[in-house]
Amino acid sequence: MTSTVTYIKEWQLALHNEISHLKKYGSNKFIVSNGRLLSSEGSFTYYFDTAFSLRIPVGSSIRLEWGGMKQGGRVLSSEGKGVIIALDQSLGDLISEATLFHDPWELLEQLIQRLDDIKKNKQKRIRVKKLMDPSMPAKHPAEKSKSNVHELVLRSKYNPVTFVWGPPGTGKTYTLARVAANKYFQEKRVLILSHSNQAVDVLISEISTFIKKKDRYREGDFLRYGFNTGGILTAHEAITTTQLLQKQDPYLADDKEKLLEERRHLKQDLVRSFSKRDTDQLLELETKISRVLEKIRQKEIQFVKDAFVVGTTLAKAASDPAIFEKEFDVVILDEASMAFVPQAAFAVSLGKRVIICGDFKQLPPIASSRDALVSMWLKEDIFHRAGVVDWVNNGKLHPHLFLLKEQRRMHPDISAFTNQYIYHSLVGDHESVRTSRNKIVEQAPFPQKASVLVDTSFTGAHCMSERTSHSRMNLWQALLSFQLIHESYASGLRSIGYVTPYRAQANLMELLLEDLYEKERVTADIIAATVHRFQGSERDVMVFDTVDSEPQTRAGMLLTSNDSERLINVAITRTKGKFVHVSNRSFIRKHVYNGKTLRQLVDHQERHLQTVGTREIGTWINHQHPRLQWMHAMKLEKVFHDIKNARMSIVISLPVGTVLSEQWKEKLCSRDKRAKLMVISGEDWQEVQPDQRLDESLSFPFIIIDQCLLWLGLPFEGARGVQPPFIAVRLDSRKVSESFLSQFFISANPI
Repeated sequence: MTSTVTYIKEWQLALHNEISHLKKYGSNKFIVSNGRLLSSEGSFTYYFDTAFSLRIPVGSSIRLEWGGMKQGGRVLSSEGKGVIIALDQSLGDLISEATLFHDPWELLEQLIQRLDDIKKNKQKRIRVKKLMDPSMPAKHPAEKSKSNVHELVLRSKYNPVTFVWGPPGTGKTYTLARVAANKYFQEKRVLILSHSNQAVDVLISEISTFIKKKDRYREGDFLRYGFNTGGILTAHEAITTTQLLQKQDPYLADDKEKLLEERRHLKQDLVRSFSKRDTDQLLELETKISRVLEKIRQKEIQFVKDAFVVGTTLAKAASDPAIFEKEFDVVILDEASMAFVPQAAFAVSLGKRVIICGDFKQLPPIASSRDALVSMWLKEDIFHRAGVVDWVNNGKLHPHLFLLKEQRRMHPDISAFTNQYIYHSLVGDHESVRTSRNKIVEQAPFPQKASVLVDTSFTGAHCMSERTSHSRMNLWQALLSFQLIHESYASGLRSIGYVTPYRAQANLMELLLEDLYEKERVTADIIAATVHRFQGSERDVMVFDTVDSEPQTRAGMLLTSNDSERLINVAITRTKGKFVHVSNRSFIRKHVYNGKTLRQLVDHQERHLQTVGTREIGTWINHQHPRLQWMHAMKLEKVFHDIKNARMSIVISLPVGTVLSEQWKEKLCSRDKRAKLMVISGEDWQEVQPDQRLDESLSFPFIIIDQCLLWLGLPFEGARGVQPPFIAVRLDSRKVSESFLSQFFISANPI
């Protein structure tokens, strides 16, 4: 049996290996501009403009790269759209644009230090041992259980470690909040932990709301400690450290705000005109702010001491002695499936009893190194490493595993797949969920359908790799997905998510929404992101775009690897009432094995008559966006009109084998002479009189006119991979057109 000390040594080595990898290869990268040297006394202090607030903690180590030069330093200030950094050596007085790198490895170093603390403390080592080897008999009186909340209260009273398996929509937050409240009523001190700020905010908010309803709320007993996401906690009084400070020491809180406001104005002055006086004043101001923040820090430490229920992130807990030097009666670790195993061990060391809650069928922790120890301890969750999942795989529930088994989020037509294929019929639907989601199901697109596969088979070979990251993207499926979002919005739905495995595709959709849907997003909750960003959230409508299609010769690892089941599970289970799956069924059947989750999903939707083919595009598109229009490719009047009116440039992709009609040739040749024609093709095409040819054979046709009008699916004659019903789409978007052209090393003004 592995000893606790051996575990800790392996964890520390894994963390060291991950740190080494991050230092060498991985970084959070930010573009900074208009750098000005502020001071050269002691170190070289620079001010840079940023496109958005970086939120890098003061004192954090950074690296700056400018041209071929690299320089290490630290952050002095990171407020608003500007950052002040101190470098060891000068890079000159002015820097037009540079890249700033900030790595989270400092957090891992702090975790290594906490593991050292555990090694020195016998009681903490015993707690970790019980986490890693939960073979002790379960002592709770199971026969007395009256509800999920009651059973979890009993388990956490009699057993040192309780694992909670909370599949999506099964009431995890509801249950944990009421268990925490029960412990509070018994005057137990409770620590709420999670890897994400959002998860901590949600749980603290739920606990506070419940206790207020019971009329047992006391100011200061509940504390959200550290940075919080804002929105959800603004409705609560005196629950964050900022709110408590404002109530208990308003003068100190006001001093902080006045100094921060003064700093904002000074930074604006620096942007407008550079002066040494402003520079000296700003650095002096930073010193004053530091003094005030230290006073506030002492107040915050007292808030933590006084509180009975404290919520914070794992990173904050590992770095702040106000948390890691304190002992709690109960620790609740939420979303544990996304935490490193050493983080779970650290959480356990802080409390006499611990509840480990998560879903090991959702996304695992993320680490970068391929080192064996990193893979063992930082890329898999505590449920797997403690042996809990082995019991489930053998058809049993571990004695210390409590399953929440009734979901109330998804319409049954959506959950039917995950209940059967992901959770193997261990999870069922609450009776209310069908009727509660009917209003969403009734809406367009596809009224009366909760689960739909929009099949993109035989619409062309549009899947390509993004030039720099090599992440996959598919413009055709992105435009289809945008149309689905537009139809949902037009039908009155306002909670809409677009999720994809590939970052390049998520960025493409974000560009579309930013350009075409800026006003709509003011009144609607519409998010486009990769699957990892969506875990823990939910939407009325989810559009899941799998991207993969021809001319790729194999499905991407994100959709076929060992973790693909978890990724697809998250994509589906964010949905309340309408799940729309945009996928190339033909490609998936050809390149994905029967046993893989994506293939099972496609087959399941087909068996249940949930498939909508390309021929049906005209039947479900009821609201043409003024800047995104779908039409039959035989109707050429509009594209010929656009070609005739081109005044700057025409870029046309003609795949090998394309046969242009005489009409097409005539329209291209008779273009306005100011409109320079670039042909992207592996063939010559002198008959259309190009001004320039890019010798690259793409797999699909498109036209971009004056860097803003993009036609996809035209010209279609003889184009490889395109079959009836010959759908074409016209997009009016300079942002998307320029981004798309950049994939082929073509500038915004290609000629």
